[in-house]
Amino acid sequence: MSATFVWRAVLISLLWTPWLAAQSGGSNSSTTTCNLDDGRQVQMRYNAVPSKEKPPNGKPWSPGGSPMTLFTEAQLVLGSSVIPVGAYTVYPIPAKDHWTLAVNKNVAPGAAYDEKQDIARAPMETAQVETPSDTLEVAFAHVGARCTLRIYTGKTASFADFTAK
Repeated sequence: MSATFVWRAVLISLLWTPWLAAQSGGSNSSTTTCNLDDGRQVQMRYNAVPSKEKPPNGKPWSPGGSPMTLFTEAQLVLGSSVIPVGAYTVYPIPAKDHWTLAVNKNVAPGAAYDEKQDIARAPMETAQVETPSDTLEVAFAHVGARCTLRIYTGKTASFADFTAK
C-alpha cells in the first residue's frame, strides 16, 4: 500500500511540474515580497534579465518583454495616488538622470502599455552605485508601513516608496 502511495505522489509531481513552471513565468522569473507589520503582503514579480538588456531611455520598460507585476493585499499610496488591493503591472520609465514608476491597471497578458490605464505615477530617487549588478535586481526594504521598491540594473539604482494605508 505504501508503494502505491509513493508512485501516486511521483506521478502527481511529474504531471504538475510543467504547469507550475508555466505559472512561474519560466526560469528567469523572480519575486520579491514585503511583509507588512499586520501580516499583509506586497509582492513584485519580474524577469531577472541580464544587465546587458538596457532600459529604453524615456519609455516604459518591460524587462524580458514582460512588465513587472505588483500584487498587494493592502491599499497602497504611491506619490499622491491610492492603489487599491489587487494586481497591477508596473513599468519603470528610465531617463538620463531620473526614473519614473508607473502602476497600470491593465494586467492582460501580452497587452501593450497604455498610459491611460495608469492609476499611479511617481518619480523615483535614482543614484549610481560603484559595483554594477550582472542582472536586474528588484527588492523591497520594509520600514513600518512603508515598502521601498529598489531596482538595480548595471550601475543604476532607483527607489520608490509604497506606503500601506
